[in-house]
Amino acid sequence: MSKNILILPGDGIGPEIMAEAVKVLELLKAEGEALNWSFGLLGGAAVDAEGHPYPQSTQTAARAADAILMGAVGGPKYDDLPRELRPERGILGIRKDLALFANLRPALAYEALAAASSFKPEIIAGLDILILRELTGDIYFGQPRGRRTNADGEDEGFDTMHYARSEIERIGHVAFQAAQKRSKRLCSVDKENVLDTSRLWREVMIGLSSQYPDVELTHMYVDNAAMQLVKRPKQFDVMVTGNIFGDILSDEASMLGGSIGMLPSASLDVNNKGLYEPIHGSAPDIMGQNKANPLATVLSVAMMFKYSFDRPDVSGRIEAAVKAVLQAGHRTGDIAMPGEQVIGTREMGAAFLAAMTGG
Repeated sequence: MSKNILILPGDGIGPEIMAEAVKVLELLKAEGEALNWSFGLLGGAAVDAEGHPYPQSTQTAARAADAILMGAVGGPKYDDLPRELRPERGILGIRKDLALFANLRPALAYEALAAASSFKPEIIAGLDILILRELTGDIYFGQPRGRRTNADGEDEGFDTMHYARSEIERIGHVAFQAAQKRSKRLCSVDKENVLDTSRLWREVMIGLSSQYPDVELTHMYVDNAAMQLVKRPKQFDVMVTGNIFGDILSDEASMLGGSIGMLPSASLDVNNKGLYEPIHGSAPDIMGQNKANPLATVLSVAMMFKYSFDRPDVSGRIEAAVKAVLQAGHRTGDIAMPGEQVIGTREMGAAFLAAMTGG
């Protein structure tokens, strides 16, 4: 059965990096993969065209798609918009609309890019971590929230950290199952010594562990986890945590390998329908200059085949081609060391396609 993909190029460098990802889809379709795709608007581009960062036309297409491939959204031209019209609200909107609760972020250290990392090679060599972040709960969505004036006449801001047992169980199952497919080690990150929310989190994770006796479950406070990611990152395999902790830790981990421009992500629902995107931003400062690194978007295609389409063979082929491109010395500016030749977005895309086809 043909798979239907909605492509949302977004803003800034989004259309440029997405153009290279579409070439990968075109190659796979020409080789016989049953793929169809259409384009939609999200973020600033949607505000410009339809007056809303997640317009009805995109909602309809996203609900009908088997998977969504997204570029990046945002830019300084939208900074003065009301909060509800900011491009980032489009991302929050589509996550909520599609109930995409599980965010998967790999943190990889490619051997060919070891010198690009600010960490010593022996610290990161062979690094391969998967961080699962719960995406639709926690302090970002808890109620009540807002601004008020207290009894002393002073301005206050307040937010509510909140998790229901079912929300924790849902992300917990995804994390345990991901660990089963890797080295069967899962570290749950919380702040159980301070937060009632985290006490429930840990209680639920311990309860779930009886259903996965082959997985070793450990626990770590979030402040220690942040330190250990820098000190001894290879001790981790799969990490699972809440929304705000995961937001921070996954960004920290992304820099272990040397460039945020190399990492993809997936946001999944209960049926593994997903939104796939690079974790970097829209980089408006290099928009239209053929400088952006398309490999994180290409690797997002690999994650789409792995998780939504259950095609690890295709995913593995894409990942192997990325490694081959890096090993051959191809570098965009974000991953180049002094003295290395820098190529552009389109040139990197062409090098990747050549590696895919054995050229």
